[in-house]
Amino acid sequence: MGWTLLGLILLAAILVVVIYNRLVAGRNRYKNAFAQIDVQLTRRYDLIPNLVKVAERYMTHERETLEAVIQARNQAVGSLKQVAADPSDGAAVAMLAQAEMGVAGALGKLFALSEAYPDLKANQNMMQLSEELVSTENRVAFARQAFNDAVMGYNTLREVFPNNLIAQRFGFTAAQLLEIEAPEKREAVQVAF
Repeated sequence: MGWTLLGLILLAAILVVVIYNRLVAGRNRYKNAFAQIDVQLTRRYDLIPNLVKVAERYMTHERETLEAVIQARNQAVGSLKQVAADPSDGAAVAMLAQAEMGVAGALGKLFALSEAYPDLKANQNMMQLSEELVSTENRVAFARQAFNDAVMGYNTLREVFPNNLIAQRFGFTAAQLLEIEAPEKREAVQVAF
């Protein structure tokens, strides 16, 4: 009887350790997936000031639009830093999604206005920056999908029985998906030069 009880206690302890380690691995996977988003968004945010500088030369009467792009970019950079510090902060992830919608909207307006400036459309630097931005948008979309997949896997892992008992006991909280609310804003910024 004593050996059986000791065996059951040992088996339960091993089960707790295995579940705990799987939860830690799941949490680390989604944090790493966010690090990939961080890399791509940083690249995107670094391209935006260069794009605005090129556009400024041609769009002298569109100062308001150019400032809106920079303001949206700066807000998004701040949100990105918050999430990068703690990808498990759901409120920060939601703020980043909002900031991303602002960047996409501001860039959309910039590109729509640039259609009225043929010299700008033909500018080699503008074409190259636009191409890099589109490429980066695609990378961001893939990184966001990988992050959301990792979050879904982690959340599922922490919610199933008996993992939910261990997750609750050791403070494994739910992770927030990085979602963009409006379907029309899910599309990458369209650049046509």
